[in-house]
Amino acid sequence: MRYFFLVFALIVVLVVSFFGFRGEKFSSTPLRLFPDMDDQDKIKSQTPSDFFSDGMGARKPVAGTVPRGFADGSSYSYGNSTDYVHTGRFGDAYGDGMPKSIGFNVKTAAGILRHGKERYNISCMPCHGESGNGKGAAAVIGIPIVPSLMNFPKEKYPDGQMFETISNGKGQMGGYGYNIPINDRWAIIAYVRALQSANSTAAK
Repeated sequence: MRYFFLVFALIVVLVVSFFGFRGEKFSSTPLRLFPDMDDQDKIKSQTPSDFFSDGMGARKPVAGTVPRGFADGSSYSYGNSTDYVHTGRFGDAYGDGMPKSIGFNVKTAAGILRHGKERYNISCMPCHGESGNGKGAAAVIGIPIVPSLMNFPKEKYPDGQMFETISNGKGQMGGYGYNIPINDRWAIIAYVRALQSANSTAAK
């Protein structure tokens, strides 16, 4: 046992002499087994760079790309936009109806509903079901509390509030703001309203 403590003390002395105490400063670059991304190959904003011929570290976006935080290719908007089409609100109140920029009218309704159905089937149907009754594949495999969309009529749950829910999520549902473009979210809402109308008519 005596030799164990001697060997242990020797190991501690060797480790401390090699790595130093925590917080100790060195004149040379320390040896780090786990650098934890302390040093990254990046250029900080507003910093010059010898890598580029113009000496500027900041670069313009690649042509044809849309930076994260923009809405989509047709409705550019930063994340701090307060427009109804981007927030579902007019000030502190939820709005209702399709935004003017969506162009929802008698001539375009069929196309928007068809597109909304397509996007609904991709992003919403797995949980909410094909008819919006909350009995999708998620319910089949035992995921509880998937609400029926029939319980959120326009009178009690305005379009703007539904847009906010799709964008930011609610309860167990995560937000789809980065997954579904803005125009597609409004098209989904239009399709959900059509499902609700069909269900109400069938119930009569």
